[in-house]
Amino acid sequence: MPGTILITGCNRGIGLEMTRQFAGDGWQVIATCRNPSAAWELSELAEANDNIEIHALDVTDYQQMADLAADLEGRQLDILLSNAGYYGPKGVALGNVDVDAWREVLEANTIAPYKLVETFYPRLAGSQYKVVGILSSKVGSIADNSSGGGYLYRSSKTAVNQVVKSLSIDLADEGIKVLALHPGWVKTDMGGPNALISTEESVAGLKKILQNATADDSGHFYNYDGSAIPW
Repeated sequence: MPGTILITGCNRGIGLEMTRQFAGDGWQVIATCRNPSAAWELSELAEANDNIEIHALDVTDYQQMADLAADLEGRQLDILLSNAGYYGPKGVALGNVDVDAWREVLEANTIAPYKLVETFYPRLAGSQYKVVGILSSKVGSIADNSSGGGYLYRSSKTAVNQVVKSLSIDLADEGIKVLALHPGWVKTDMGGPNALISTEESVAGLKKILQNATADDSGHFYNYDGSAIPW
């Protein structure tokens, strides 16, 4: 049964495709992005689908996040999807780390997802699905790290995985499932043109995981194809 989903970072890439596919399945989609007036593809999608609504949200602006929650007062959510993220400067190697940039990456990728859940989880408690999905990355897997480097982005995703695990425990009594999700190496602005899979394929897999999540899945790390990823 279709429900209501709130998605962050919907102006492009995975967030935009998530909006498209969930709306196509009949879901009510609350699509957020930093600057809706510049998100022309999202705007066109919303004009063509009356079950998509767009709201402004910079996920690192916690007052704006609280204001959005107030604007959505009384609205129940079935799925909360933290998709917005920030890679930061590329090519960062040992001895070449900008700590201010590192803080920005941690803010966007680790603290903001936590704040999103803290702000909106009460809306999930009475819903049908009760699922939180947080977009992580396989590069955040400590077991998978065989190439080093990537200090900023790697650490932010490893840290958000720990956030997912704690949230899954803290919200278990309310029946809310919390999952860390790896979208694959996707052909987006972040993934680049040499990536292995399309946004359509990635989102189709992630959507299946979100819609079929059980209590046993909560607190785990999954690839878009449903396979488990080691922490």
